[in-house]
Amino acid sequence: MRATVRHVADGTYLVHGTHTNWVILTEGDAVTLIDTGYPGDRAGLLASLAEVGSSPGAVTAVLITHAHNDHLGSAEYLSAAYGTPVYTHEAEVPHARRDFLHQVSVGQVLRNGWRPGVLPWAAHALRSGGTADVAVTAPQPFPGAGPLDLPGRPVPVHTPGHTAGHCAFHLPGRGVVVSGDALVNGHPTSRTEGPQMLTDMFHHERATAVASLDVLGGLDGDLLLPGHGPLYEGSVRDAARLARERAH
Repeated sequence: MRATVRHVADGTYLVHGTHTNWVILTEGDAVTLIDTGYPGDRAGLLASLAEVGSSPGAVTAVLITHAHNDHLGSAEYLSAAYGTPVYTHEAEVPHARRDFLHQVSVGQVLRNGWRPGVLPWAAHALRSGGTADVAVTAPQPFPGAGPLDLPGRPVPVHTPGHTAGHCAFHLPGRGVVVSGDALVNGHPTSRTEGPQMLTDMFHHERATAVASLDVLGGLDGDLLLPGHGPLYEGSVRDAARLARERAH
């Protein structure tokens, strides 16, 4: 599966895989990778690293916004093959190990199958490894509150609700917020364009996810790199406010 790489800021690349995004942060020869797409996105993931002049061996760390299969897909592969550390919020560590799974169920998908786009999305997710075993053997909590001593100096920002340990990443020096699934800019199951929350079936605790929009709205930035959908160019504060209005 192919991936499209977009250079959005100094040393910052938003990569569109198949229905999901990841982010590459470069600093000299070193790289921080935020999320890894579906298991089926692996060829695209490796190609995207090559396209920015890097390689899997140059990835200093993998940061995971949250441990759903479409974001965790190749984290264990990189860890096992290259010794790359995998970091996520402390509340998300057991989720990444698959001590439990907070992910949309087959039953929830079937109950929402009448909604436009849901069944085609589900078929694609299955083909891409949406139900594969992608457990990370040794995920670790972030090594500090941030900015992390990694390429891009990302600052983890806890934005729970989608999952208990969901985190966004703020790059204040680059005017960038990597929002994961706390705030997206489109999704195959949505007919709404622009900043929005994912549909309710995807959230572990919807009310908490709505409250996390206020956390995102407090971050300075004019580039929003979402887990799904295109780049949003404009005030992150305005994007979060619009998503909250649409949520109600």
